[in-house]
Amino acid sequence: MSLADLLAVTRGERPAHLLLRNARLVNVFSGRIEETDIALFDDRIAGIGPGYQAAESLDLQGAYVAPGLIDAHVHIESSLCVPAQFAYAVVPRGVTTVVTDPHEIANVAGVDGIRFMHANSQNLPLQVVIMAPSCVPATTMETNGATLDPATLASLLADGTVHGLAEVMNFPGTVHGDAGVLAKLALFSGRPQDGHAPALTGKALNAYVAAGIGSEHECTSVEEAAEKLARGLYILIREATNAHNLHALLPLVTPENSRRICLCTDDRMPADLLDQGSIDYMVREAISFGINPMTVLRMATLNPAEWYGLHDRGALAPGRRADLIVFDSLEDFRPRQVYAGGRLVAEGGSLTGAAASDAVTIPPTVAGTVNVDWSQLSFQIEARGRLARVIGAIEGQLVTEERLLPIKVSDGQAVAAPEHDILKMAVIDRHKASGAVGLGFIQGIGLKRGALAGTVAHDHHNLVVIGADDTSMLAAARAVAELGGGLVVTDDTTVCASLPLPVAGLMSDCPIEAVRQGYESLIAAAGAQGSHLHDPFMAMSFMALEVIPKLKLTDQGLVDVEQFKFVDLFVE
Repeated sequence: MSLADLLAVTRGERPAHLLLRNARLVNVFSGRIEETDIALFDDRIAGIGPGYQAAESLDLQGAYVAPGLIDAHVHIESSLCVPAQFAYAVVPRGVTTVVTDPHEIANVAGVDGIRFMHANSQNLPLQVVIMAPSCVPATTMETNGATLDPATLASLLADGTVHGLAEVMNFPGTVHGDAGVLAKLALFSGRPQDGHAPALTGKALNAYVAAGIGSEHECTSVEEAAEKLARGLYILIREATNAHNLHALLPLVTPENSRRICLCTDDRMPADLLDQGSIDYMVREAISFGINPMTVLRMATLNPAEWYGLHDRGALAPGRRADLIVFDSLEDFRPRQVYAGGRLVAEGGSLTGAAASDAVTIPPTVAGTVNVDWSQLSFQIEARGRLARVIGAIEGQLVTEERLLPIKVSDGQAVAAPEHDILKMAVIDRHKASGAVGLGFIQGIGLKRGALAGTVAHDHHNLVVIGADDTSMLAAARAVAELGGGLVVTDDTTVCASLPLPVAGLMSDCPIEAVRQGYESLIAAAGAQGSHLHDPFMAMSFMALEVIPKLKLTDQGLVDVEQFKFVDLFVE
């Protein structure tokens, strides 16, 4: 399509390819609903108003038409599916653009992982905007599979693979002017740079914003979000599988500040994507909460488009991408038709065609990523005291507590006490076979017996095991390795359920429905062994993330995130 051709259609001198008649256009610019026609030509909106002709015409009979939804921040890897399969879940829900940070796969496979995600995102009915992972590794307190330095990020920027700088999790390094962090910020100067600074406030927040950071998705309270918004950050309200911040933050939204607020999912599992939805679910919940539907739809379309400089989408206007959704009710927002690039791509909750080829080629650089020195592996913990620092998992939150609890001792060894919901946790280096293993205890997972294990462990994605006894833990760790990466539940030496994740130990190459079924089997098996959590595997995956307070465990040891240093397991 040439601009000259588009303008000819816009002037009414040649026919559009599709005319959507009798639409109620949701105008996120004016805040009004327009009763009008919409002419589409190739992948663009050619004109709005009466008098257009088209090769094909569709009478919408007064249905609403809004811009395609934009997920302002998501890790596709957390769906356990490659981008093409992720599209099967979100596009029928009205999501036509996602801004993704592939730092999960980058921490395993480096630049090869990012290029895999880019290649698998081509020719989809979903626009995948890739941000450059800023913190690979996230900190120096972990072992991971790769390092992305400024030179590597510069090559990704130069060839158009990435659009901006993804969440800058090293907020202490940013605040204190770490040279490596500042070099990355300078590289992406003038481009969107996303934030990640939980609980940061006062002068430290001022320094973080002054460095060039423009958004934040880690807010858990209105007070925190209000301060960050007032300092100039876009607030990306998150509703993930394990981080439920939407309802806590909706009271933040006012007519005065809503244009600086976006919606994002961050990390969502297959069942939640397929049953609840994606950004569409957040839109429904926000409207039900009482926020004006026009305001909510702006938060899901125009606001993120403006923050990320995606000025070819986010609204229905001449020349913009013909990404739009057709729906019948503002009060019960459920897209019945989805157009992407001017093509009908979903109807009645399903794609109208294949998202892409179902065959996934897994390059050697993102396969075979479980490397463990089994000869050095031991889960024994010598009891050096009766009181220990225990990770306190909180349902629905990524933050944890530091709980000082008495630890059960047997033959001089500190052991799990499932009767008190105190389980043993191990994080094993799976990248370099260094033999590194961090050992500790966790409360809040709920297992009465057996163990969980997996290679999904933000952000380093080492092999994490949580269990009621060492035998079950070792069986779980070995089972994951035999899968080439994945998730398992064991009871003693028996594998009760498993899900192979051959793409970097993070994603399946199977259809999302099959992944969902396999994952539900894992949840059921964990539930049968006592875990009461909605999703214990998602919870487990964040227990090793040493950039979210308070207490986390890496393969290098127990981390007090607020002090940003290692601490002893036992308390004198």
